[in-house]
Amino acid sequence: MHIRDIMKVAPVIPVLIIDDLAHAAPLAQALCAGGLKVLEVTLRTPVALAAIEAMRKVAPDAIIGVGTLSKPEDFQQAERAGAMFGVSPGLTAELAHASRTVNFPLLPGVMTASEVIAARLQGFDALKLFPAMQAGGIGMLKALASPFSDVLFCPTGGITRETAPEFLSLPNVACVGGSWVAPAKLMAAGDWQGITKLAADAAGLARNSF
Repeated sequence: MHIRDIMKVAPVIPVLIIDDLAHAAPLAQALCAGGLKVLEVTLRTPVALAAIEAMRKVAPDAIIGVGTLSKPEDFQQAERAGAMFGVSPGLTAELAHASRTVNFPLLPGVMTASEVIAARLQGFDALKLFPAMQAGGIGMLKALASPFSDVLFCPTGGITRETAPEFLSLPNVACVGGSWVAPAKLMAAGDWQGITKLAADAAGLARNSF
């Protein structure tokens, strides 16, 4: 799938930090049951790659991706784990090259207009604004819309259930990344029903047509 197609599946992509591998399978099932079928597992814990494998087994209809790709070698490891898309917090020439060695699309992160230009020159027209709030949030996305009318964004970083609707109303935003749908407290408690409810609410958020 093209990364733009993946971004259009649901209004929210859960950004997941999984510390306990035993949480991976029920978490994927809970999020999918709520209607969020595009999941980003960040490479911030030792079990992240194994979590992707576990999620792929129990949620065959989900699109499981890998986040926090920051080194070229991350791409090959993620592909072996079964990642179906990748997300990086930024973009370098080395990461752009590594993205062309694997069979999944990359959503690279940018924070400034210069970084948007650099990403476009590398062939990317779907980008993650990160960290969204520190980069200027709604105002930054509105400012980028005119000079970069061909670019579609997924803002991530500091976005909450309360602020997500304003982001999703923008014409150059396809979806947002958020961690509020899978809070650590609910995962630790094994409250998968609670996570399903949060996912259902997020899946129902309105967004601008694109």
